[in-house]
Amino acid sequence: MNVLICDPISPKGIELFRSRPEFNVTVLDKRLSEAELLPLVKDVEAMVVRSETKVTKKVIDAAPKLRVVGRAGVGIDNVDVEAATQRGVVVMNTPGGNTVTTAELAFFLLGALARHIGPAYASMAAGKWDRKALQGTEIHGKTLGVLGMGRIGSEVAKRALAFGMRVVAYDPFLTEARAKQLGVELVQDVDGIYRSSDFITVHMPVTEQTRGMLNAEAFTKMKPGVRIINAARGEIIDEKDLLTALESKKVGGAALDVFSEEPLPADHPFRKLPNVLLTPHLGASTSEAQVKCGIEVAEIIAAYLLTGEVRNAVNLPFIDAKTYEQVQPYLNLGEKLGKLLSQIAPANIERVHVTYGGNAKNLPNVDPVTRSILLGLLHAGAIKDVNNVNVRAAAAAHGITVEEKRSDEPVTFNEWLHVAVFAPNGEKVSAGGTFFGSPNNPRIVRIFSQPTEIVPSGVVFLMNNKDRPGIVGHLGTLMAKYKVNIASMNLSREVVGGQALTVLNLDSVPPQPLMDEISRDPDISNVRVLKL
Repeated sequence: MNVLICDPISPKGIELFRSRPEFNVTVLDKRLSEAELLPLVKDVEAMVVRSETKVTKKVIDAAPKLRVVGRAGVGIDNVDVEAATQRGVVVMNTPGGNTVTTAELAFFLLGALARHIGPAYASMAAGKWDRKALQGTEIHGKTLGVLGMGRIGSEVAKRALAFGMRVVAYDPFLTEARAKQLGVELVQDVDGIYRSSDFITVHMPVTEQTRGMLNAEAFTKMKPGVRIINAARGEIIDEKDLLTALESKKVGGAALDVFSEEPLPADHPFRKLPNVLLTPHLGASTSEAQVKCGIEVAEIIAAYLLTGEVRNAVNLPFIDAKTYEQVQPYLNLGEKLGKLLSQIAPANIERVHVTYGGNAKNLPNVDPVTRSILLGLLHAGAIKDVNNVNVRAAAAAHGITVEEKRSDEPVTFNEWLHVAVFAPNGEKVSAGGTFFGSPNNPRIVRIFSQPTEIVPSGVVFLMNNKDRPGIVGHLGTLMAKYKVNIASMNLSREVVGGQALTVLNLDSVPPQPLMDEISRDPDISNVRVLKL
């Protein structure tokens, strides 16, 4: 079996491959472009990459024998997972190998900012002895704001606490109980981090919600002279806005290990600012992390190729083919229910309760479905690198209890999947789904304990309204005014003239002026747009 190692990994990992006579191992001595890779992958069954090599759809299509792609590290931004899944190629990563290494770098960058280590070295290298200009600040007693309390964020918090810092944390999925266990103060919204922090460190994935979240608006809410550390993903910071904030001294300094474009262009303005400390994406670059990741990626790929064992797969739950065929329709429905709830539920969830009713209670294994629900629920938040394999661990790490129940209670539908999420204050939000006609036709049929019918795809508009004559015409007129087409509509009410729930499937996202105009109606409330 041919194994192609595209990026440098630990020699111990390479040796592990070569110690097995079943493998023919090729190690590339430099990073290759997509065009250069194509002729090399035609007979390859396994590819090993780090962050440099791009495993694109073209590369996957050019490798008809490819069975597995192993990422020596966590992030899989450089692998087209969807294309791999469509081709039946398993994508695996090594999520535990670089946690401590990245956390240490982030904390060292924090200290270097506080004491001007970078400018001090440059000054000394230039033959100067300028102590006065390099007066720093103690970190003891200062407040560190942590955006994202997954594995790495939690490790950074531990180190900050050991140095006498006050740590405040924002993470939509971190419960108060888990925060207390970690010794950090949990804030309910990101503005709480901005207002109180002397230093802010970023440990979130790039999602629709986090992309560009540290922008001009965010910087205006921060303390004057705040210092920013980013060893997560460059796209989380709006670099132009950060540049402006640094030049105005609103942001006192920034230490950046990641950038929206890598390598960082030679003429990038960041390189010229004295209050910016730059490192070339060194988060996982320690000998210990490379050894761990190299050995782990070799072990998981060898196990898969030789025995079929699946570990750390980001696109394949561990279930047999027969069971997968039975649960497959519920996986999509479950993820859609999770995504819907992630957009209407309270920020801090502490419990998820899943009920399997009707024929669903007879599924041989409900675990993959529960995982799909959690995946939808957590992907929309700020939990980093969540996948089908680690989603339960990610939920547990954030203090979320998961409960499953096979119910014998009579239900209206032949198949019934119901998900309820609970906040620490007891607030509950729930949704239920089923199939109409066939498993390929899922529907969400209950929200907030009210009946409805939602096609779980695309743009969904929700609102509560008083049940009055003309509300449908009024809504349709407004939608037409802003050229937003309604694909389907469902209305439900508790009593005549009482409160109603209106749900629309739309062909496009309604513009904010339309949302504002709808919200001005005194009989309309809780106007929301969801993306499913």
